[in-house]
Amino acid sequence: MEIITNKRYEMEIRMEGETHTLCNAVRKILMEDKDVKIAAYSNDHPIVGQPQLYIKAKSPKKSLKTAAETLKERSEEFKSLIESIE
Repeated sequence: MEIITNKRYEMEIRMEGETHTLCNAVRKILMEDKDVKIAAYSNDHPIVGQPQLYIKAKSPKKSLKTAAETLKERSEEFKSLIESIE
């Protein structure tokens, strides 16, 4: 990941090697945060593009960290559910 813009209320990150799967999950969780005004991502090319995530929030870095922790927790819950299936 590469930080492109890091301002007080805005952050833009290039997510090298990632696809719509991770970007959309992070965007969705960010939008659950009441301090986030905008969370979006773009990908210039579907095959070779590098997605860029844009966040506008009270504290974008804090919101992104919280979203990452939430995504990790939800992934672990999903993994446990799948492992419990016989």
